[in-house]
Amino acid sequence: MTLNGKVALVTGAGQGIGRGIALRLAADGADIAIVDINADKMTDVADEIKELGRKVTTFKADVSSRAEVYGAVDHAEKTLGGLDIMVNNAGIAQVDPIADVTEEDVDLILKINIQGVLWGIQAAAAKFKSLDHGGKIINASSIAGHDGFEMLGVYSATKFAVRALTQAAAKEYASAGITVNAYCPGIVGTDMWVEIDKRFSELTGAPIGETYDKYVGGIALGRAQTPDDVASLVAYLAGPDSDYITGQAIISDGGIVYR
Repeated sequence: MTLNGKVALVTGAGQGIGRGIALRLAADGADIAIVDINADKMTDVADEIKELGRKVTTFKADVSSRAEVYGAVDHAEKTLGGLDIMVNNAGIAQVDPIADVTEEDVDLILKINIQGVLWGIQAAAAKFKSLDHGGKIINASSIAGHDGFEMLGVYSATKFAVRALTQAAAKEYASAGITVNAYCPGIVGTDMWVEIDKRFSELTGAPIGETYDKYVGGIALGRAQTPDDVASLVAYLAGPDSDYITGQAIISDGGIVYR
């Protein structure tokens, strides 16, 4: 187990990709702090982690709140005895033509997808420094952070912003032994994509499932991505084999966007 003795905090870990990441890091030996806005879903994931023989704690937080993110990091350190890995996974999607985006839409997605990552970077880096060691900060971007997708313009913009924060933070924190990287999934078969598909159906009149099938049909490896596929990359970035990698936003999409 490459993460024995490590403590990892994963935001948005109550379901989907975040759940997959939390379980994989636990399987690799880390103790896990689960952070989510949904307390019931956190309990289920915590039970799964306990079955793996790892320590686990939960903390309800809205990542758009700087104070709550800092509180989550403090809770993880006090409860689990440290902090070594921060996965800023929590995020939301919005599907709308550029012309229809409202101020409320922009305010919400920027607070969660950009500010939530920024607060996580700040809080984790400050904690690593206070503990007098380096650490790993791993942020959720997307293939939409490399290419802007129609009907996902503002979402794409937030994921481009995560890449910028990742690069800047990697440069600022390298001297403290802190690496900062991002993972960029493609079409992952989670509840988020169910909602994206439903919204595309409302906007375009396409039958439910058609948009999802269209995107999956364009994947070179011939299948949708799973949370476990994403978690494999995050586990690599969390482990010692990636110690010389920083400032990168690595695509893991089965062959959709090529860089």
